[in-house]
Amino acid sequence: MKHFTSVTDVPTPMGLIQKASAIKNDPFTNTELGKNKVMGLVFFNASLRTRMSTARAAYNLGMKVITLNVTADSWQLEFEDGVRMDAGTAEHIKEAVPVLCAYCDIIGVRSFPGLVNQKEDYAERVIHAFKDFGNCPIVNLESTTLHPLQSLTDMMTIEEYKQNACPKVVISWAPHIKPLPQAVANSFLQWSSHMDFDLTLTHPKGMELSEEFTAGVHIEQDQSKALEGADFVYVKNWSSFNNYGKIGEAPEWELTKDKLQMTNHAKLMHCLPVRRNVVISDDALNSEHSIVVSQAENRLYAAQAVLTELLNFSV
Repeated sequence: MKHFTSVTDVPTPMGLIQKASAIKNDPFTNTELGKNKVMGLVFFNASLRTRMSTARAAYNLGMKVITLNVTADSWQLEFEDGVRMDAGTAEHIKEAVPVLCAYCDIIGVRSFPGLVNQKEDYAERVIHAFKDFGNCPIVNLESTTLHPLQSLTDMMTIEEYKQNACPKVVISWAPHIKPLPQAVANSFLQWSSHMDFDLTLTHPKGMELSEEFTAGVHIEQDQSKALEGADFVYVKNWSSFNNYGKIGEAPEWELTKDKLQMTNHAKLMHCLPVRRNVVISDDALNSEHSIVVSQAENRLYAAQAVLTELLNFSV
């Protein structure tokens, strides 16, 4: 595995999930693998779990970590070709990325969408620039359309908690006070296509995702019907794809404990952070259904599995 930017970079997704699970059982078996290696974390946007889990994963492998917050710590970067740089940007991505790769052995990049220009966001300009102009492995720490580290974690978590060979997994839209990316939902659907799930996507009218990711997916716009018999309920907000970046007005889609009574004692999942009593109610998050903290812990082992693969590839 040369890069980790989407599931398409992974030769055997289930194999990587199993590696993450094995690492969870013994996270300190490869403490010399990353000796004298440096992990660079480049953040264009805020982060808690991704930042901390990836850094800890690197430390567990013996790596050093350098973090760059682009909006606060560095020159502002230019991405356009042929532009006269006489305004706000001081450094071009064509020089910045190869310099960063000269300092780091693996680089993780996080860059959110603007949610204004659909074509620009779905072109994945930032992550492609790092792959195109760098000569070191690139890890997607959430891009404009995908969050593969989160999805690897989600698949690992479902494998860990499932009670039957083909569980019913529901990914449900929920309300939010601000427009959020489609990346987590897109990526979850992309990874789920490699799994043995009975998968249902549920959302109100107008909250459709890109057909690039929903092709072949069972979609149910009646949330109650979708939840019937579910073994896992993954709750996530996303803004509209077709009416790009717009918030859905459907507060009744908040996931509550009463709704979980419709399921097959479903495990409740969310990528965090979660706005309590907007996205998911207190009584649901505080209930025996919720595995959101365990799910978040698994971010560490998923990241460590990815770094292990990249370090082994580069040896």
